[in-house]
Amino acid sequence: MKPRKALLIINPISGTSSKEGLQEKVEMRLGVENIEVDTVWTTASGDATRLGKQAVADGYDIVVAAGGDGTVNETATALCGSSTVLGIIPCGSGNGLARHLNIPVDVRASIEIIGRGNALRCDRGSINGLPFFCTCGTGFDATVSHKFAQSKKRGKLTYVKSTLREYLTYKPQEYVITTIDGEVITERAFCVAVCNASQYGNNAYIAPHASITDGLLDVTVIHYGNILTTALVGLDLMAGTIEKNMLIHTFRTRGLSIHRPSEGAVHIDGEPLSLPADLSIQCLPSQLSIFTPGHDTPIRPLLTPITAMFNDIGIALRNMVRK
Repeated sequence: MKPRKALLIINPISGTSSKEGLQEKVEMRLGVENIEVDTVWTTASGDATRLGKQAVADGYDIVVAAGGDGTVNETATALCGSSTVLGIIPCGSGNGLARHLNIPVDVRASIEIIGRGNALRCDRGSINGLPFFCTCGTGFDATVSHKFAQSKKRGKLTYVKSTLREYLTYKPQEYVITTIDGEVITERAFCVAVCNASQYGNNAYIAPHASITDGLLDVTVIHYGNILTTALVGLDLMAGTIEKNMLIHTFRTRGLSIHRPSEGAVHIDGEPLSLPADLSIQCLPSQLSIFTPGHDTPIRPLLTPITAMFNDIGIALRNMVRK
């Protein structure tokens, strides 16, 4: 039997873990399935898309992205509309799409998923013609991402400091949201998140019931309450109960437009950039195949004793606010 061909694309600077030995692990496991593996390493933004497109043109059956959400986004973009299947080895800090699809963060376990060969045909989103596979959005989270990207220091502590600094001074904007069916919603909001998948990454569930195979986008609008009630949204985000928060408005749609007061920051699968005031967003069904453990049924987060405690505190505080 003629062997299948796979291209392994490794981003050497994604996340914090070493990529040493990764190539050999992939070659060994996929070799058992009569799959020949070629390996390339990215050196700049856009490399994964360029390499992925070339792999499709060269007839590769599989392209494996080993990196963070940015690498996965670039690689998936190249494979859309083709029969080439995407494999994901999550090596980033958030790993939003992998976590939504229940792909293990453990390297050997994620390679095993690819070896088993179970592929799911998935949707993708588009914002002003730019593809996203997990989430995009505008408002507070986009502003934080934009400011963090400009920071000279990296790491979680820098991100937390940036978030707190912006939180204390951020002013909500008014958004005019028009769905593809003509419904018009005017919202003064903290942020607007448009979700193909259920989470930002790190099990922060912005749309806990989103499906990547239903042809719909889950829209989460977070209103601004006060310093306390808005902060409680963060607890619900990590507990997977954000839809119960009194500041949240959610709905599903095949597409929408968002009008903002001016051009500004957005995020696309965690990557910040600036776009015009008017945003056009749509869901494009069944665009690419991805190796997964099973069906598109995201696992709700398990509450550890600490997160359970904070979740209980959040519920108590919400009840106090409502009274």
